[in-house]
Amino acid sequence: MDINLPDIVAEVTAAFERYEAALVSNDVAVLDELFWQSEFTVRFGTTENLFGYEAIAAFRAARPSAGLARRLSDTVITTFGRDFATASTLFHRETSERVGRQMQTFVRTDAGWRIVAAHVSLTG
Repeated sequence: MDINLPDIVAEVTAAFERYEAALVSNDVAVLDELFWQSEFTVRFGTTENLFGYEAIAAFRAARPSAGLARRLSDTVITTFGRDFATASTLFHRETSERVGRQMQTFVRTDAGWRIVAAHVSLTG
């Protein structure tokens, strides 16, 4: 299996960066677009466990839009072949001393790269 083909890393990095820009600007349409529209999509958050695209979209629609700014560090994007990748990062907010952790699993679909599983948590 080919790990980290440069062109695939660039594609996934672009999708990851698009997601991050949408997240901090609360662009719900782009956030919804980037999740796989399936009942099998999962997102575990700091306070919620969401199963299925519909639950994730409902969470996004109701999420507060203030205080979303953050800084990323230690981002690692790893691709496996041409159709599967993971993105892992730490995030830091000025309003908290806790460090956040985010992981996403991306799969290439007919519509492009989509998140099929995500996990967000905070350190102690």
